[in-house]
Amino acid sequence: MSSERLHQLFLLNLALQLFDGIATYQGIRHHWGEGNPLLLSSMPYLGVGTTLLLFKAKACGFLVLLKRLGRPQFVYDSLVVLATIYTFFSFIPWITRLLTLLAV
Repeated sequence: MSSERLHQLFLLNLALQLFDGIATYQGIRHHWGEGNPLLLSSMPYLGVGTTLLLFKAKACGFLVLLKRLGRPQFVYDSLVVLATIYTFFSFIPWITRLLTLLAV
């Protein structure tokens, strides 16, 4: 595993976080539900945009900290797991839902 590959995986995770935030914002605008109970409970107090911005900034900050751990194999494995989780539990469901807008 090269440092370039690790960096690409890090950027993929950042892109997945960005996608999730934007897709969630758009989904809420279309009156679709939010699946994360922490986000859902914070939105009435902070607002949708602020909640998403804060939670996504935190997630991206944790990705930066993870990348700086200095244990390349652990970081690589962790980033693979995170990318897989976000792909299956965020990207695929949101992209499927958003594509239904094109069918209308």
